Amino acid sequence: MTGLIWFVQLVHYPLMGKVGIEYFQAYEQAHTQRTSWVVAPQMVAELATGLWLWYHAWQTPWHWLNTGLLALIWASTFFVQVPLHNRLTQGFEAAAHRQLVQSNWLRTIAWTLRSALLLCI
Repeated sequence: MTGLIWFVQLVHYPLMGKVGIEYFQAYEQAHTQRTSWVVAPQMVAELATGLWLWYHAWQTPWHWLNTGLLALIWASTFFVQVPLHNRLTQGFEAAAHRQLVQSNWLRTIAWTLRSALLLCI
């Protein structure tokens, strides 16, 4: 997920602003549907393994931090990014697009920290 989120943050989300207003609604609807097929199974697997690790591993502060980062990622996804994508599905809105790109830094940093932490654990 870390590699994917960096691609999304640096390439995919910024380029959404270049699609053009005329085609944006159809683009965003297709993007949301197709991305869900790629991302949802990975996020569910990540959640399951993260919770398994938290429950079965020796619970150090590092394991708690790992679980907290995972919770932050899920909260940001469903309370920030998903609603912004829902707004953009209605048509291009520069403010919503800008907010999507900016708020996604939280997930990008959280996934990066989580990957580093898991490597150390």
